[in-house]
Amino acid sequence: MTVAELPLAALQQLLQLYGLALHLLEPHTEIPGSYWGDAEAGIIGRSIYIRPDTPIHSFLHETCHVICMDEARRQQLHTDAGGETTEEDAVCYLQILLADQLPEFGQARALVDMDRWGYTFRLGSAESWFEEDAEDARLWLIQHGLIDTHNQVLFKLRT
Repeated sequence: MTVAELPLAALQQLLQLYGLALHLLEPHTEIPGSYWGDAEAGIIGRSIYIRPDTPIHSFLHETCHVICMDEARRQQLHTDAGGETTEEDAVCYLQILLADQLPEFGQARALVDMDRWGYTFRLGSAESWFEEDAEDARLWLIQHGLIDTHNQVLFKLRT
């Protein structure tokens, strides 16, 4: 599913909860801050860059990188989020939770799109990982105050 298939207001509202900015670019425009290039979302500072053909999972993933990094890294952020493996896992976990903030998308679609794009997990699928093997990612998010113990998103940036 791409950005063009969802109301732009839904994406903007999600980012506003975190104090982040959304920049929608014209089709075929190079996306600033895109690590993977092509239609994949870009990140610079507190801004997320997308085009109509940007996959929603990419928008969510890059948004979650900005949410999960500490403020010092966020201030220097341009393209490469960096971070440790545990943070990358937490980014994936949070992106699945945040998928439900986009009613036309949701967790089930996020998991399918993650598999189609090529995310790799030890248990073979994003869904299996999320349900059976992601406790370390969940605990990381709790420890950093980004979700509570009931998996409720707290809509705060990591400090």
